[in-house]
Amino acid sequence: MANGVDIIQQTTAYRGYFRIKKYQLRYKLFAGDWSKTVTREVFERGHAASVLLYDPALEKVVLTEQFRIGALGICKNPWMLGLVAGIIEPGENATDVVIREAQEEAGETINELLPICTYFSSVGGSSEQLTLFCAKVDSTKSGGIHGLQEEAEDIKIHVIDVEDAFNMLETNQIQVADATIALRWLQVHFTEVNQRWG
Repeated sequence: MANGVDIIQQTTAYRGYFRIKKYQLRYKLFAGDWSKTVTREVFERGHAASVLLYDPALEKVVLTEQFRIGALGICKNPWMLGLVAGIIEPGENATDVVIREAQEEAGETINELLPICTYFSSVGGSSEQLTLFCAKVDSTKSGGIHGLQEEAEDIKIHVIDVEDAFNMLETNQIQVADATIALRWLQVHFTEVNQRWG
């Protein structure tokens, strides 16, 4: 028992590409008593890092487009606009991941990184934490199709004027959480980032 949680039983309910853990537990209530015993499943996909690729010289962002299984059956088009991202493997940190993934997924070399935030992607049912960055890049040669064949990646690169990307947020054309958060961050810090990287 730790931190006001009494774990009665923990099992692995599913192990495949990702894992699902099943818990029976009680937790301390705000009133001071203990909750009844509840059963909860947690989606364990590891932790991840993603990066908004931004070219301050041209005021353009580099976004990815790829098939996303989570959107299948919900959206008319499961090919979603998003950011370069990857799972943090053992021995890596978030910075290592975005530098590696920028090359693999977009053919981009990161010149400088600014941290944005770390957040839980869906804390009601997943343990995943995502660390988010903004990176300075040169987008003059950006584009094409990227990704690793052994990971079944098929990633199309889009170079978009930053104002157009901000407008895409307003019209709900960008629905992926990390891209939404990063673009809103850039919108708020636009002058500051451009002055720093100008």
